[in-house]
Amino acid sequence: MATISDVARSAGVSVSTVSYAISGARPIRPETRERIQSAMRSLGFQPNAMARSLASRRSRVIALIYPQIGGGIGGTAGEFVQSVAERAREADYQLVLWPFRTDQAREIRNLARQRMADGVLLMEVCLDDERIDVLEAAKVPYAMIGRTRDVTERPSVDIDFASTMETAIAHLVGLGHRRIAFINHSGEQMSAGYGPAVRAAAAYDGLMTARGFVPLSRTCDDSPVTGRAVTAELLATDPELTAIITMNELATFGVYAELASRNLSIPGDVSVLGIVTSPGVGTLSYPPLTTMHSPGAELGRLAVDCLLSQLDPARTPVPNQLIPCVLEPGMSIGPARTDLDVPQRP
Repeated sequence: MATISDVARSAGVSVSTVSYAISGARPIRPETRERIQSAMRSLGFQPNAMARSLASRRSRVIALIYPQIGGGIGGTAGEFVQSVAERAREADYQLVLWPFRTDQAREIRNLARQRMADGVLLMEVCLDDERIDVLEAAKVPYAMIGRTRDVTERPSVDIDFASTMETAIAHLVGLGHRRIAFINHSGEQMSAGYGPAVRAAAAYDGLMTARGFVPLSRTCDDSPVTGRAVTAELLATDPELTAIITMNELATFGVYAELASRNLSIPGDVSVLGIVTSPGVGTLSYPPLTTMHSPGAELGRLAVDCLLSQLDPARTPVPNQLIPCVLEPGMSIGPARTDLDVPQRP
């Protein structure tokens, strides 16, 4: 079994430097830390977690606050969670999930005061999020995968919803679509100030209006049944609708079902584009859904790095970043049908 002396010899450093790298008791240069971690991996060295925690007065635990655990974690959200767990493990931290809603700030405060984790990551962030206020008051390091209303002094990484929506609408317009609807998350989430829902809606309305088109945006509960109902209502409102953008994975299945029930083909009659989702989710539909792939893996890694830079001053700080979704080909988008008289709004 490898010892700390073996690691020090392999990395070309002193035993005390290895000890500091393990415990975090003193800052270590990034290149030195990487050599030590590489040596530990190659030798199969496993530091004693309890001794390390006692020496450093750290738990070596990162908490991820993700409020929607009851229904499980879907494919797209799973990309975020998996990348966070992998990045934490690479840095020799353990990841735990704290399933707290935005209205459970008191519970978060109690755990934060007990120092049950060295730092906290938050997903599903609202524009005005009491959980962030609680963490700041308790002086607990944190980073957001998402954004509050103002992030000038708050560490965050997030999807660039404005750029994502611009790409989605421009792609559809390039195929001749002018009557383009948008199915968002639920009205309850909009009322709660859920960041993605609010920002995507604002981007859609602004971009459609700027192009001289009439916005047709709807909120929708996260369910196929409601997705069907909302699609029916959209078609009743505008029978000449040729494209639907969705940002609601479960509702998208309802969109498909309602179009099929009316003998409307995808994409021959109506094109469907899912944004902030993943190709894996897209393959569950037929024809396979064209998607704007959420950068979950990249954002998860960046968020962990952002948090670790607060826990270890030797690490390079990670600035706030916005990353757009990337268009992934499917079979649910095609040219707008030409049998319509589609006037543009002046």
